[in-house]
Amino acid sequence: MSGHSKFANIKHKKEKNDAAKGKIFTKIGKELVVAIKEGGSADPANNSRLRDVIAKAKANNMPNDTIERNIKKAAGDADASNYEHITYEGYGPGGTAIIVETLTDNKNRTASNVKSAFTKGNGNVGTPGCVSFMFDRKGQILVAKEEYEGDPDELMMQALDAGAEDFAEEEDSYEILTDPDEFSAVRLALEEAGIPMAQAEVTMIPQTWVELSDEKDIQNIQKTLDLLDDDDDVQDVYHNWDM
Repeated sequence: MSGHSKFANIKHKKEKNDAAKGKIFTKIGKELVVAIKEGGSADPANNSRLRDVIAKAKANNMPNDTIERNIKKAAGDADASNYEHITYEGYGPGGTAIIVETLTDNKNRTASNVKSAFTKGNGNVGTPGCVSFMFDRKGQILVAKEEYEGDPDELMMQALDAGAEDFAEEEDSYEILTDPDEFSAVRLALEEAGIPMAQAEVTMIPQTWVELSDEKDIQNIQKTLDLLDDDDDVQDVYHNWDM
């Protein structure tokens, strides 16, 4: 994975997010509902999943008062039971692999929209498991070099002591990887140490990357990703296109 500017991808996501904060905040609000329902508490001190969603909200520049308002709303949301996690897998142009994680109260609508996004980008939805074996589920924390002035060796030791599996230095960021079960503990330890995190979430990391040289393929996969990003039911999209 060396040589890939992960922070550049994060900044790309943030730029898109800033243009549609309302939509992003709606998606995170839905995650807060499910985190409270499944975690059994609206108190982040007693709900590690809720703490992780709050960290994601802050990484997406959601104001604290908006987070608190969403938590209060989510705690009394009777519709939480209607949300269902559904994951779709498929292929984009040039053999790229795409995983789409959704949270929906209407399976037929979501399935139709996801299939349409793949089709319009000259791809196709496959069967469960058709591409997920090409990814590793990991906790991933990115620290931007422009925001962290400390010693990288010290950061590495802090991360490893907290339970991280791996530490890597990229051209513009430091990447910390954890087992998904250890992610919350590592993130919390770094947060308490005052480490600025550009991203902190459990994600799907591709084992290999696919380069696209044909301009039409690039346009098609971008079309698919844009359509998926615009879908309110889609929470996260993972792919192995080397952007």
